[in-house]
Amino acid sequence: MAFPPRPRPAGGNNRFNPRFQRQQEPEHRINERIRVPQVRLVGDNVTVGVYPTQEALRIAQNLELDLVEISPQADPPVCKAIDYKKFLYEKKRKEKEMKANAKQSEVKEIRFTPGTDEHDFGFKAKHAEGFLKDGNKVKAYVQFKGRAIQFKERGELVLLKFAERLAEVGQPEALPKLEGKRMFLMLTPKTGKKK
Repeated sequence: MAFPPRPRPAGGNNRFNPRFQRQQEPEHRINERIRVPQVRLVGDNVTVGVYPTQEALRIAQNLELDLVEISPQADPPVCKAIDYKKFLYEKKRKEKEMKANAKQSEVKEIRFTPGTDEHDFGFKAKHAEGFLKDGNKVKAYVQFKGRAIQFKERGELVLLKFAERLAEVGQPEALPKLEGKRMFLMLTPKTGKKK
């Protein structure tokens, strides 16, 4: 049995058609959207002070600028006479710059075995020291293979010796922990040593 076609809503409200998508609200109140009786006006080429909103709007329009509410919590709210599009562009640029400058800290892994010799141990400790100085965390672990799990005390000694060797640049988050066939220790950089 064939079903009749479903009726389409009147008015052609199609959510996939960009003509029918709602206009996105600006993130600041600007010009006529500012509905408070008076504002504190700031900006270049304006006399800073408290004005009735309509007068502040007229001053901004005479300067061919927008009146933008930059601090709505203040009493009265602070508005600035600026070019709104330029203001948004500058704001986005600053946010992008800050994001680029914020260094993400990574977790670097260092692997040992219960029988790691002194030369390998020193080599790996030196690498870990570099990672900690760069502000990264270090996850050191001892991998047990086969029956080597019987010597878990050796693994614990390796990790404690490792933490002791790096005591100047890093500090352990907790004591060595055994999970499955791995015993691990997490070291975080000491705050004064970050570059």
